[in-house]
Amino acid sequence: MFVDKVKITVAAGKGGDGAVAFHREKYVAAGGPDGGDGGHGGSVILRVNDNLTTLMDFRYKRKYTAAPGGDGQGGLRTGKRGENLVIQVPRGTVVRDGATEQIIVDMSGSEDFVLAKGGRGGWGNKHFATPTRQLPRFSKAGLPGEAREVILELKLLADVGLVGFPNVGKSTLLSVTSNARPKIANYHCTTLFPNLGVI
Repeated sequence: MFVDKVKITVAAGKGGDGAVAFHREKYVAAGGPDGGDGGHGGSVILRVNDNLTTLMDFRYKRKYTAAPGGDGQGGLRTGKRGENLVIQVPRGTVVRDGATEQIIVDMSGSEDFVLAKGGRGGWGNKHFATPTRQLPRFSKAGLPGEAREVILELKLLADVGLVGFPNVGKSTLLSVTSNARPKIANYHCTTLFPNLGVI
């Protein structure tokens, strides 16, 4: 089956939360704050794959979410960065905003495109230490990643177009030479919309 237009939802990963921790070591009486920062969330990236010819893979899976960032830890340890989610699309895919239908990007080139940016990781309590507040007992939470609904539409340049008078066998020829299943009947103007067949 040939699929050339789908609507999907993408969400980037949330940033990890900063840690609240204090340095604890033998013979160190008053260790300062050493909470690490949270890791950044993963982004959703579109990549062109010349081996794909349709958007069939998106027909059954409509939601794509990147990995969140890990939380910070004590000892100034930064949380793990969330892994990016790479979505492969055929060359010539046009990405539109789901609400406004404005074109976001045309994936005709070879460069990747960041469709949804991951959230920034939160700061650990070491960032909030000041001369007057030496033991901050709070940290900053990670920011949520971007989320959006988009329409993927595959641009196609047809090699052959069947044009002719009504009821002369255009749809019949298309159904015999390809896997297309247009409506076929013995009256004028049976085909009201263009039908696409791949050979």
